[in-house]
Amino acid sequence: MKILVTGSNGLLGQKLVALLSRQPGVALVATSRGPNKLAELYPEVRFVPLDVTDGAQVARVMEAEKPTHLIHTAALTNVDECELNQDACWDQNVTAVAHLVAACEQHQVRLVHLSTDFIFSGEAGPLAEEAAPGPVNFYGESKLAAEQLVQHSRGPWAIVRTVLVYGVAHDYGRTNLVLWVRDALLAGRPIKVVDDQLRTPTLAEDLAQGCWLVAHHNATGIYHISGAELCTPYQLALQVADYFQLDASLISRVDAATFSQPARRPLRTGFVVDKAVRELGYRPHSLAEGIALVAAQAEPAI
Repeated sequence: MKILVTGSNGLLGQKLVALLSRQPGVALVATSRGPNKLAELYPEVRFVPLDVTDGAQVARVMEAEKPTHLIHTAALTNVDECELNQDACWDQNVTAVAHLVAACEQHQVRLVHLSTDFIFSGEAGPLAEEAAPGPVNFYGESKLAAEQLVQHSRGPWAIVRTVLVYGVAHDYGRTNLVLWVRDALLAGRPIKVVDDQLRTPTLAEDLAQGCWLVAHHNATGIYHISGAELCTPYQLALQVADYFQLDASLISRVDAATFSQPARRPLRTGFVVDKAVRELGYRPHSLAEGIALVAAQAEPAI
């Protein structure tokens, strides 16, 4: 197998590089638009610069590398930014996928495409793979359009949908809910956390494992890969406070309407992961295990 990963500097991309670089019989090519953030950590991993919105560049890299599998993690995932900058969102989340689908068709590369619970309306959850989509924001619309491009591909494809990914990445500007709550409570800072949105939070390592299982089994179709426990962000924040033995009274339970955000969020999503468990042998960590792993990997709190 030769696996090309897009977005290798991102949270999932970094976890995939860590996982796939250890797999026997797998040649790995990491690609990202910016400089390689993992050069010092994984000097043995081949890195190729790639801007997936550049169709000519996509074609050149795929022709030169000839992977057997492509795991596409690169995307614009900031939901409010997507709402405010819709052209940029469409370019990165849809146009780029059209380029990748065309290149994968040409070279008969197996495409594993990452998608999201935000393609759903949030009226019901947790959701199985067959649930009808109905996005409530532009990010969700872009990711649904990308899914439709993938599904019409003439080559072999799989779509991996996920939910509220958390984890620790190297040289990564964005934080995650677990560390944000820990750091706020350590500083004695009150925080407001929504309690009217239901999710199945996903440890980044679990998502990487799910992507690898799809590629390893040459699976096709749609798979829901997330945690197995349904909770609200507020309930997750309480678990973080409990794990670090911090003052949970600093956490205020609020509704999403408290925040004036450009993009609507679906209220109730979360995934049923039975198909991935049954067909791929997927085994997600519990929330308690995920929090412990993030705590072990993170920089010590100040």
